[in-house]
Amino acid sequence: MASRTPSAPIPSAPSPAARPHRGTDKGAAPGKGTDGRGTDGRGTPGKGTGRAADQGAEKQRRRLSVDERREQLIAVALELFSRRPPEEVSIDDIAAAAGASRPLVYHYFPGKQALYEESLRRAGRELAGRFEEPAEGPLSERLYRVMGRYLDFVQSHGPGFAALLRGGSVAASAGTSAVIDEVRQAAADQILAHLAVPVPSPGLRLTVRAWIANAEITSLEWLAERSVPLEELQLHLVQEFVAALTLTAAREPALAAELAGFFAGERPDGPTGLLVRDLAGLFAVPGIADSLAALAAGPTAD
Repeated sequence: MASRTPSAPIPSAPSPAARPHRGTDKGAAPGKGTDGRGTDGRGTPGKGTGRAADQGAEKQRRRLSVDERREQLIAVALELFSRRPPEEVSIDDIAAAAGASRPLVYHYFPGKQALYEESLRRAGRELAGRFEEPAEGPLSERLYRVMGRYLDFVQSHGPGFAALLRGGSVAASAGTSAVIDEVRQAAADQILAHLAVPVPSPGLRLTVRAWIANAEITSLEWLAERSVPLEELQLHLVQEFVAALTLTAAREPALAAELAGFFAGERPDGPTGLLVRDLAGLFAVPGIADSLAALAAGPTAD
Protein backbone atom coordinates (compact mmCIF):
# COMPACT_ATOMS: atom_id res chain seq x y z
CA MET A 1 0.00 0.00 0.00
CA ALA A 2 1.02 3.58 -0.33
CA SER A 3 2.56 4.81 2.88
CA ARG A 4 0.27 6.79 5.11
CA THR A 5 3.00 7.50 7.64
CA PRO A 6 2.61 11.02 9.08
CA SER A 7 5.21 13.27 7.55
CA ALA A 8 5.77 17.00 7.35
CA PRO A 9 3.09 17.98 6.81
CA ILE A 10 0.61 15.23 7.54
CA PRO A 11 -2.81 15.45 6.32
CA SER A 12 -2.17 -22.16 20.34
CA ALA A 13 -1.81 -25.57 19.05
CA PRO A 14 -2.98 -26.52 15.54
CA SER A 15 -6.53 -27.76 15.15
CA PRO A 16 -6.89 -31.55 15.25
CA ALA A 17 -6.69 -33.21 11.89
CA ALA A 18 -6.88 -36.71 10.51
CA ARG A 19 -3.55 -38.48 10.84
CA PRO A 20 -1.58 -37.80 7.65
CA HIS A 21 0.30 -40.57 5.91
CA ARG A 22 3.99 -40.16 5.28
CA GLY A 23 5.47 -39.07 2.02
CA THR A 24 3.41 -37.31 -0.59
CA ASP A 25 -0.36 -37.13 -0.91
CA LYS A 26 -2.10 -39.08 -3.66
CA GLY A 27 -5.69 -38.17 -3.07
CA ALA A 28 -6.30 -35.61 -5.82
CA ALA A 29 -8.84 -36.56 -8.42
CA PRO A 30 -7.57 -37.34 -11.95
CA GLY A 31 -7.74 -34.38 -14.29
CA LYS A 32 -9.82 -34.12 -17.43
CA GLY A 33 -9.53 -32.14 -20.61
CA THR A 34 -11.06 -28.75 -21.10
CA ASP A 35 -14.22 -30.25 -22.64
CA GLY A 36 -14.71 -32.63 -19.71
CA ARG A 37 -13.88 -35.75 -21.82
CA GLY A 38 -10.11 -35.76 -21.62
CA THR A 39 -9.74 -33.87 -24.93
CA ASP A 40 -8.46 -30.46 -25.91
CA GLY A 41 -11.93 -29.19 -26.80
CA ARG A 42 -11.71 -30.35 -30.43
CA GLY A 43 -12.12 -34.04 -29.77
CA THR A 44 -8.38 -34.73 -30.04
CA PRO A 45 -7.00 -36.49 -26.97
CA GLY A 46 -3.70 -35.38 -25.53
CA LYS A 47 -3.26 -32.05 -27.33
CA GLY A 48 -3.28 -28.42 -26.35
CA THR A 49 -4.63 -27.96 -22.83
CA GLY A 50 -6.25 -31.42 -22.78
CA ARG A 51 -5.37 -34.58 -20.94
CA ALA A 52 -1.59 -34.29 -21.23
CA ALA A 53 -1.56 -30.85 -19.63
CA ASP A 54 -3.99 -31.90 -16.91
CA GLN A 55 -2.04 -35.05 -16.19
CA GLY A 56 1.11 -32.96 -15.88
CA ALA A 57 -0.61 -30.65 -13.41
CA GLU A 58 -1.96 -33.68 -11.56
CA LYS A 59 1.52 -35.18 -11.37
CA GLN A 60 2.82 -31.94 -9.87
CA ARG A 61 0.01 -31.94 -7.31
CA ARG A 62 0.95 -35.46 -6.25
CA ARG A 63 4.49 -34.28 -5.63
CA LEU A 64 3.38 -32.04 -2.76
CA SER A 65 4.60 -33.34 0.55
CA VAL A 66 2.25 -33.79 3.47
CA ASP A 67 3.30 -30.47 5.00
CA GLU A 68 3.16 -28.66 1.67
CA ARG A 69 -0.34 -29.90 0.91
CA ARG A 70 -1.56 -28.93 4.36
CA GLU A 71 -0.09 -25.46 3.99
CA GLN A 72 -1.70 -25.13 0.56
CA LEU A 73 -5.14 -26.04 1.90
CA ILE A 74 -4.81 -23.53 4.72
CA ALA A 75 -3.74 -20.78 2.33
CA VAL A 76 -6.59 -21.50 -0.08
CA ALA A 77 -9.14 -21.67 2.74
CA LEU A 78 -7.91 -18.39 4.22
CA GLU A 79 -8.30 -16.70 0.85
CA LEU A 80 -11.88 -17.96 0.52
CA PHE A 81 -12.79 -17.08 4.12
CA SER A 82 -11.34 -13.60 3.55
CA ARG A 83 -13.70 -12.95 0.66
CA ARG A 84 -16.85 -14.59 2.00
CA PRO A 85 -18.43 -15.28 5.41
CA PRO A 86 -17.32 -18.70 6.69
CA GLU A 87 -20.82 -20.16 6.54
CA GLU A 88 -20.86 -19.51 2.78
CA VAL A 89 -17.67 -21.50 2.13
CA SER A 90 -17.92 -25.26 1.78
CA ILE A 91 -15.37 -28.06 1.79
CA ASP A 92 -16.15 -28.52 -1.90
CA ASP A 93 -15.27 -24.85 -2.53
CA ILE A 94 -11.94 -25.30 -0.76
CA ALA A 95 -11.18 -28.54 -2.61
CA ALA A 96 -11.97 -26.99 -5.99
CA ALA A 97 -9.85 -23.90 -5.32
CA ALA A 98 -6.94 -26.09 -4.21
CA GLY A 99 -7.26 -28.43 -7.20
CA ALA A 100 -7.82 -31.30 -4.80
CA SER A 101 -10.56 -33.78 -4.05
CA ARG A 102 -13.06 -33.56 -1.22
CA PRO A 103 -11.69 -36.76 0.43
CA LEU A 104 -8.20 -35.29 0.32
CA VAL A 105 -9.31 -32.21 2.28
CA TYR A 106 -10.88 -34.50 4.88
CA HIS A 107 -7.63 -36.47 4.95
CA TYR A 108 -5.90 -33.41 6.40
CA PHE A 109 -8.73 -31.80 8.38
CA PRO A 110 -11.70 -33.44 10.11
CA GLY A 111 -14.08 -30.76 8.84
CA LYS A 112 -14.55 -27.17 7.76
CA GLN A 113 -14.54 -25.85 11.33
CA ALA A 114 -11.04 -27.21 11.97
CA LEU A 115 -9.80 -25.73 8.71
CA TYR A 116 -11.49 -22.40 9.49
CA GLU A 117 -9.93 -22.21 12.94
CA GLU A 118 -6.47 -22.97 11.54
CA SER A 119 -6.94 -20.34 8.83
CA LEU A 120 -8.09 -17.82 11.42
CA ARG A 121 -5.08 -18.66 13.57
CA ARG A 122 -2.80 -17.81 10.63
CA ALA A 123 -4.66 -14.58 9.97
CA GLY A 124 -4.51 -13.73 13.67
CA ARG A 125 -0.74 -14.06 13.72
CA GLU A 126 -0.51 -11.82 10.69
CA LEU A 127 -2.79 -9.21 12.25
CA ALA A 128 -0.93 -9.25 15.56
CA GLY A 129 2.30 -8.73 13.65
CA ARG A 130 0.92 -5.54 12.12
CA PHE A 131 0.94 -3.90 15.54
CA GLU A 132 4.70 -4.29 15.75
CA GLU A 133 6.50 -1.02 15.10
CA PRO A 134 10.03 0.23 15.92
CA ALA A 135 10.05 2.50 18.98
CA GLU A 136 11.34 5.45 17.00
CA GLY A 137 9.82 8.89 16.53
CA PRO A 138 6.69 10.45 18.07
CA LEU A 139 4.24 7.97 19.55
CA SER A 140 1.22 9.19 17.59
CA GLU A 141 3.10 8.79 14.31
CA ARG A 142 4.06 5.23 15.22
CA LEU A 143 0.41 4.47 15.94
CA TYR A 144 -0.56 6.10 12.66
CA ARG A 145 1.60 3.62 10.77
CA VAL A 146 0.23 0.74 12.86
CA MET A 147 -3.36 1.73 12.14
CA GLY A 148 -2.59 1.98 8.44
CA ARG A 149 -1.52 -1.67 8.43
CA TYR A 150 -4.45 -2.67 10.64
CA LEU A 151 -7.02 -1.03 8.36
CA ASP A 152 -5.43 -2.59 5.30
CA PHE A 153 -5.94 -5.97 6.95
CA VAL A 154 -9.57 -5.18 7.78
CA GLN A 155 -10.17 -4.10 4.20
CA SER A 156 -8.58 -7.16 2.60
CA HIS A 157 -10.09 -9.74 5.00
CA GLY A 158 -13.37 -7.96 5.65
CA PRO A 159 -16.24 -10.29 4.70
CA GLY A 160 -14.88 -13.38 6.39
CA PHE A 161 -13.95 -11.77 9.69
CA ALA A 162 -16.68 -9.16 10.03
CA ALA A 163 -19.29 -11.84 10.75
CA LEU A 164 -17.08 -13.42 13.40
CA LEU A 165 -16.09 -10.16 15.11
CA ARG A 166 -19.71 -9.04 15.19
CA GLY A 167 -20.60 -12.31 16.92
CA GLY A 168 -23.00 -13.39 14.21
CA SER A 169 -21.06 -16.17 12.55
CA VAL A 170 -22.21 -19.76 12.84
CA ALA A 171 -18.52 -20.65 12.66
CA ALA A 172 -17.78 -18.86 15.92
CA SER A 173 -16.53 -21.22 18.62
CA ALA A 174 -14.37 -21.35 21.72
CA GLY A 175 -11.41 -21.89 19.39
CA THR A 176 -12.10 -18.87 17.19
CA SER A 177 -12.84 -16.67 20.21
CA ALA A 178 -9.50 -17.65 21.72
CA VAL A 179 -7.71 -16.61 18.54
CA ILE A 180 -9.40 -13.20 18.52
CA ASP A 181 -8.59 -12.69 22.21
CA GLU A 182 -4.94 -13.51 21.53
CA VAL A 183 -4.82 -10.86 18.80
CA ARG A 184 -6.37 -8.26 21.10
CA GLN A 185 -3.91 -9.08 23.86
CA ALA A 186 -0.96 -8.88 21.47
CA ALA A 187 -2.17 -5.47 20.28
CA ALA A 188 -2.55 -4.21 23.85
CA ASP A 189 0.93 -5.44 24.76
CA GLN A 190 2.42 -3.63 21.78
CA ILE A 191 0.66 -0.34 22.62
CA LEU A 192 1.74 -0.52 26.27
CA ALA A 193 5.29 -1.24 25.17
CA HIS A 194 5.27 1.94 23.07
CA LEU A 195 4.04 3.95 26.06
CA ALA A 196 7.08 2.64 27.98
CA VAL A 197 5.36 2.90 31.36
CA PRO A 198 7.23 0.55 33.73
CA VAL A 199 4.14 -0.61 35.61
CA PRO A 200 0.94 0.29 33.71
CA SER A 201 -1.91 1.14 36.06
CA PRO A 202 -5.28 -0.64 35.83
CA GLY A 203 -6.72 2.58 34.43
CA LEU A 204 -4.14 2.74 31.67
CA ARG A 205 -4.63 -0.91 30.76
CA LEU A 206 -8.37 -0.34 30.59
CA THR A 207 -7.87 2.69 28.36
CA VAL A 208 -5.73 0.73 25.93
CA ARG A 209 -8.13 -2.23 25.77
CA ALA A 210 -11.13 0.08 25.35
CA TRP A 211 -9.41 1.88 22.49
CA ILE A 212 -8.60 -1.41 20.75
CA ALA A 213 -12.25 -2.43 21.05
CA ASN A 214 -13.31 0.95 19.68
CA ALA A 215 -10.90 0.64 16.74
CA GLU A 216 -12.31 -2.81 15.98
CA ILE A 217 -15.94 -1.69 16.05
CA THR A 218 -15.26 1.53 14.15
CA SER A 219 -13.27 -0.19 11.41
CA LEU A 220 -15.97 -2.82 10.90
CA GLU A 221 -18.63 -0.11 10.66
CA TRP A 222 -16.45 1.64 8.11
CA LEU A 223 -16.15 -1.62 6.21
CA ALA A 224 -19.93 -1.77 5.90
CA GLU A 225 -20.48 1.89 4.98
CA ARG A 226 -17.20 3.35 3.62
CA SER A 227 -18.54 6.71 4.76
CA VAL A 228 -15.14 8.41 5.09
CA PRO A 229 -11.80 7.97 3.30
CA LEU A 230 -9.61 5.29 4.83
CA GLU A 231 -6.81 7.76 5.61
CA GLU A 232 -9.26 9.97 7.49
CA LEU A 233 -10.40 7.05 9.61
CA GLN A 234 -6.79 6.15 10.25
CA LEU A 235 -6.06 9.63 11.61
CA HIS A 236 -9.25 9.78 13.69
CA LEU A 237 -8.49 6.49 15.42
CA VAL A 238 -5.01 7.66 16.43
CA GLN A 239 -6.34 11.00 17.69
CA GLU A 240 -9.01 9.20 19.72
CA PHE A 241 -6.24 7.25 21.42
CA VAL A 242 -4.35 10.44 22.21
CA ALA A 243 -7.51 11.99 23.67
CA ALA A 244 -8.24 8.89 25.78
CA LEU A 245 -4.64 8.76 26.99
CA THR A 246 -4.75 12.45 27.94
CA LEU A 247 -7.98 11.99 29.89
CA THR A 248 -6.52 9.01 31.76
CA ALA A 249 -3.38 10.99 32.64
CA ALA A 250 -5.55 13.86 33.93
CA ARG A 251 -7.16 11.42 36.35
CA GLU A 252 -3.88 9.78 37.40
CA PRO A 253 -1.16 12.23 38.49
CA ALA A 254 1.45 9.46 38.63
CA LEU A 255 0.68 8.49 35.04
CA ALA A 256 0.80 12.13 33.96
CA ALA A 257 4.33 12.37 35.34
CA GLU A 258 5.42 9.21 33.52
CA LEU A 259 3.96 10.52 30.27
CA ALA A 260 5.56 13.95 30.58
CA GLY A 261 7.73 13.24 27.57
CA PHE A 262 4.79 12.24 25.37
CA PHE A 263 3.68 15.70 24.29
CA ALA A 264 7.28 16.96 24.28
CA GLY A 265 8.12 14.33 21.65
CA GLU A 266 5.17 15.13 19.37
CA ARG A 267 5.45 17.33 16.29
CA PRO A 268 3.12 20.14 15.19
CA ASP A 269 2.40 18.39 11.89
CA GLY A 270 1.71 14.97 13.49
CA PRO A 271 -1.64 13.52 14.62
CA THR A 272 -1.31 15.01 18.12
CA GLY A 273 -0.39 18.46 16.82
CA LEU A 274 -3.37 18.44 14.47
CA LEU A 275 -5.66 17.38 17.32
CA VAL A 276 -4.43 20.16 19.60
CA ARG A 277 -5.04 22.74 16.88
CA ASP A 278 -8.52 21.38 16.24
CA LEU A 279 -9.34 21.63 19.94
CA ALA A 280 -7.89 25.13 20.15
CA GLY A 281 -10.12 26.15 17.26
CA LEU A 282 -13.14 24.66 19.01
CA PHE A 283 -12.41 26.56 22.20
CA ALA A 284 -12.29 29.77 20.18
CA VAL A 285 -15.89 29.39 18.95
CA PRO A 286 -18.03 32.18 20.51
CA GLY A 287 -19.89 30.89 23.53
CA ILE A 288 -17.86 27.72 23.90
CA ALA A 289 -14.78 29.37 25.39
CA ASP A 290 -16.85 31.21 28.03
CA SER A 291 -18.79 28.06 28.90
CA LEU A 292 -15.61 26.04 29.26
CA ALA A 293 -13.98 28.73 31.36
CA ALA A 294 -16.97 28.70 33.72
CA LEU A 295 -16.79 24.94 34.00
CA ALA A 296 -13.05 25.05 34.66
CA ALA A 297 -13.52 27.64 37.41
CA GLY A 298 -15.60 25.17 39.39
CA PRO A 299 -18.62 25.84 41.60
CA THR A 300 -18.92 29.25 43.22
CA ALA A 301 -19.84 29.80 46.84
CA ASP A 302 -23.38 30.98 47.44
